[in-house]
Amino acid sequence: MHELGITRSIVDIAERTAREHGGNRVTSVTVEIGALSGVIPDAVEFCFEACSKGTLLDGARLIVESIPGLGRCPDCGREQEIDNHSFACGDCGALGLERLRGEELRVKELEVD
Repeated sequence: MHELGITRSIVDIAERTAREHGGNRVTSVTVEIGALSGVIPDAVEFCFEACSKGTLLDGARLIVESIPGLGRCPDCGREQEIDNHSFACGDCGALGLERLRGEELRVKELEVD
């Protein structure tokens, strides 16, 4: 479960950023998690309360924005929604779709008191 380490990193980033801007308490943190990132949003949500205990994020709300996967066909240029098991273009059948979106994993926004 690498989500525990990822969640600790999210808390560290948010806490450090809040301190750098003079914040005393983080009330919410918004993260983007792409469908192709290999990270399970439910597991991050499960770990968040434990990881934020005793930090500036203690009691903060975690908002997860899911980013769907998007790929482009190298032959015909068609863009289509993809997951980790998508390899072929839905139109021409070419293999090796280029990943355009869905690998995101980032802290997007903080609300700080």
